[in-house]
Amino acid sequence: MVEMPAVDWRVTRLARRRATVTRAQVETVAGRALGLFGLVFGAQTVPVALEQTAALVPGAGAALMAVLYGAIVALAVATVTKVAVRAACLGFAALYAIALVAWPFLVADPAALDGSAPWLYYLCTVATTAAVISLIPVWAAAYTVVIPAMYGVIRLLPSGGDAGPLLAVLNALYAVVLGVVVLAIITMLRQAAESVDSAQEAALQRYDVAARQHANEIERVKIDALVHDSVLTTLLSAAAATTPEQEQLAARMASDAVHRLDEVGATGPRSLDRVGLPVLVRRLRAALTTFNTPFTVRVVNAGGVELPVEAMEALYTAAVQAMVNSLQHADEPGLSTRRELRIRGVRAGGCVIEIADNGRGFDVDQVPEGRLGLRISIEERMANAGGAADIATRVGHGTTVTLAWPLGAGGAA
Repeated sequence: MVEMPAVDWRVTRLARRRATVTRAQVETVAGRALGLFGLVFGAQTVPVALEQTAALVPGAGAALMAVLYGAIVALAVATVTKVAVRAACLGFAALYAIALVAWPFLVADPAALDGSAPWLYYLCTVATTAAVISLIPVWAAAYTVVIPAMYGVIRLLPSGGDAGPLLAVLNALYAVVLGVVVLAIITMLRQAAESVDSAQEAALQRYDVAARQHANEIERVKIDALVHDSVLTTLLSAAAATTPEQEQLAARMASDAVHRLDEVGATGPRSLDRVGLPVLVRRLRAALTTFNTPFTVRVVNAGGVELPVEAMEALYTAAVQAMVNSLQHADEPGLSTRRELRIRGVRAGGCVIEIADNGRGFDVDQVPEGRLGLRISIEERMANAGGAADIATRVGHGTTVTLAWPLGAGGAA
């Protein structure tokens, strides 16, 4: 037998634990930076917004401030909690565009502006950054150019301060340049992080295979030693037994050998190496791209959670099987079926995955024994990995498959 060098495994573990910039981290940092600077820029515009309220239709200034500042606060909360970040960013970008279009119609006394720029201008970079985070690059680029151009047009009007063409163009170009810089930085960071994610996932998959091969080799050596030391010795003792005492000794040795073989079979090879939960999330998202029917994906507390390789493989294969089952059996003719994939990290080393639909449902007791999708591919696979699978379903009320690792994680059965 060829031993695998121990130093290689240490190097691999160190490489796996080395901090890397992932796509999720880029999104988190960009979102939280936007939330922070949104609050700062919003606070800076309050005095100007209060001064220009007199120039607007009565009540319009207060309403405009409440909507935009409320959206900024909601955006900041979303980025801190990492809940509905894209929705909050998209909402602010849309509200800002609406406010910009409505501005000329809200100004009742252009002279009261005294030629100053509308206070919305100071939030333009916040809006374009929100669009960059929430939209695909093409639409984000269009927003980054169109919104400042709209502001430049408004700046030429009496309601925008009646600025000259040069000043209006300079204001618009300044906003465009800032927006393009933010767009370029975030896009490059996303692309770099995606490359790192792909390389890390490929490396982890190779590492998983190598770890399993190494564990299997160790297990084979252990079983060979057990067979040599216990089974063969027992057989030789039984063959040489000529007295009742020797036969009883051989019987005890045989019982002990069978017990030890059962223990080895129940334990099986295990890999102690752990992988981050975001890797499992990416693999499940990639699996969803192969389906024709969409799933709504919700991920909570994935950062900082690590799972053993064996547990991650069990969760992945069981989740994919549950999704396939939903696609094959949940639809009812003439009705639309909603499907969700919910992934939740539990503390630093647990995970709960829920695959839910509102389809036809079924009676678990009526499932034939020959159908292996539930019993083997989901329930036994999770049990063998030290987790659990719970199937909640009722005819006409949909199905929810809950996968939990380890057993009892997050209160799951």
